[in-house]
Amino acid sequence: MCGIVGWVDLGGDGRDLRRETAAVRAMMGTMTLRGPDAEGVWARERVAFGHRRLAVIDLLTGDQPMVVEHAAITYSGELYNYRELRTELRGHGHVFRTESDTEVVLRAYLQWGEDFVDRLNGMYAFGLWDARREVLLLVRDRMGVKPLYYYTGVGGSVLFASEPKAIFAHPQAEAVVDVAGLRELLAFVKTPGHAIYRDLHEVVPGSYLRVSADGTQRRQYWRPSYEEHRDDRETTVRTVRALLDDIVDRQTVADVPLCALLSGGLDSSAITALAHHALSTRGEGPLRSFAVDFVGQVEHFRPDPLRATPDAPFVHDVVKHVPVDHEDIVLSSATLMDPLTRSAVVAAMDQPTFGGDIYTSLYLLFRAVREHSTVALSGEAADEVFGGYAWFHVPAIQRAETFPWLALGEIAGVRGRQSSGSAGGSELTTSALEPDLYEALRLPEYREAAYRTAIAEVEHGDDPDPHNRRMREMSYLHLTRFVQILLDRKDRMSMAHGLEVRVPFCDHRLVQYVYNTPWALKTFDGREKSLLRAATADVLPASVVARTKSPYPSTQDARYEEALREALLVVTADSPAASLFDPARIADLAAAPYEHDGFGQARRQIEQVLALDLWLRHSPVRLEL
Repeated sequence: MCGIVGWVDLGGDGRDLRRETAAVRAMMGTMTLRGPDAEGVWARERVAFGHRRLAVIDLLTGDQPMVVEHAAITYSGELYNYRELRTELRGHGHVFRTESDTEVVLRAYLQWGEDFVDRLNGMYAFGLWDARREVLLLVRDRMGVKPLYYYTGVGGSVLFASEPKAIFAHPQAEAVVDVAGLRELLAFVKTPGHAIYRDLHEVVPGSYLRVSADGTQRRQYWRPSYEEHRDDRETTVRTVRALLDDIVDRQTVADVPLCALLSGGLDSSAITALAHHALSTRGEGPLRSFAVDFVGQVEHFRPDPLRATPDAPFVHDVVKHVPVDHEDIVLSSATLMDPLTRSAVVAAMDQPTFGGDIYTSLYLLFRAVREHSTVALSGEAADEVFGGYAWFHVPAIQRAETFPWLALGEIAGVRGRQSSGSAGGSELTTSALEPDLYEALRLPEYREAAYRTAIAEVEHGDDPDPHNRRMREMSYLHLTRFVQILLDRKDRMSMAHGLEVRVPFCDHRLVQYVYNTPWALKTFDGREKSLLRAATADVLPASVVARTKSPYPSTQDARYEEALREALLVVTADSPAASLFDPARIADLAAAPYEHDGFGQARRQIEQVLALDLWLRHSPVRLEL
């Protein structure tokens, strides 16, 4: 995993980018944490690439940018089928000079042209320059595990990078957020390709951008698509397990220390157990594992609408069942509220972190993990793939004509509350907005339009079952929108410490297979994630198999809520975000009773106001509303 930057100038203004490498190095300099092991710059008249390397595979000869024949690349990610592709390419006469997956990607392009993307299995984001055609390709993996942004606000040039901060280090790029950007930020719909800054865009997952003198074109080479599912239950469960075994086996290959992130839930426990098996089969290990917890969480735990139990007892059940080398990372409220840490979290995200202590605890967890490991396996995305969230199973939400995570008021009558996956606030932040600004944003209309656009993308084939069609739509919304919020969060919080996090449940073969499994099969035992539970029960302790879905943990310590209110009183007087909010509503939040609940409305709104304040204080952003 690495940090990449690039600049292509096809505007014909006579600029020679070989004289502009200082700007490229400035862009690279913002991402030393993503790539602490090496750096490189490659420049020609019309194109310049930069690269910060985190060495994971082929530690000695995999430096970048890399050039083979008339093609050059700056690449971030991991290609999990690179060994098979390398063997196939050798059969076509290619001679490799490194053991890296980067060279495999380059030579795959030379062999198959732009259709090479259909052969890649992995998490990746890269820029590839074809000198003969004078074409830049910006390519992103199918599920969007790795980020890739591009900027079109510099005349005839296109800038690209792994993170917005790298682009805004270019002297001609401006970090401006206007009404359209603020609307996207607060709508919590994660429109594919939309970044909140003016002239900044994301490469849509499963697509690539072709940039040439003729302009810019986008090709969508993959998205979840309809296929008739013909397997019975037994075959389906067996296929899911076979896919998981193969996926985890591929993703445990690394030339550096590897670990698993363990929460005691079904998803992370299954990945941990399967990773242990893969390593031990190869005579490797032991596998290290890490879990996050909070001081006093188990002793003083209070069930809330979405969390019935604390994580720690189940984590320890897994550790007894699977011989891993485990460590709990226990965080205090003082650590979670540390100003330097909170500022670092916002800086890593390049936007407000609307998940409160979830972001901060992830950041601190990954900092501790990086002291021992360079690669971590995560159970992220299983809920989107297998239908794990509570709202998948609430009839009123199934019928709601909006994004399911915006209809959460139907769960236990808790209006506006959110799940672990939530990085934004739905109606939470917007209820505290200055009234005229709220009206100008027109958020309800924006959300409805975004929802209609998303639903129109779903293929149903000849499926006659209306309920199955609706659940396919819900799955599609999560796989193409909601999961992006979680993947972005995990990437930024981990790469802020040079930690590569791999996401086995995002393998496109598994996603496509389960996506087309009828909803009745996905819930055949009357519970969430029936297929995953059946496919992995043999490697898990009974307590984890029986456990109900529980979101990512959040501290319930009253001292954390007290510290939030103290911080709110300090910032409101001179906050650069003050004009965005209704002062009366801010005063109400400061006086609200403590909720002792990670999903409490007042707590989440305070966290979001503070996040906006930190972002505007410490980022080079300019609001034009």
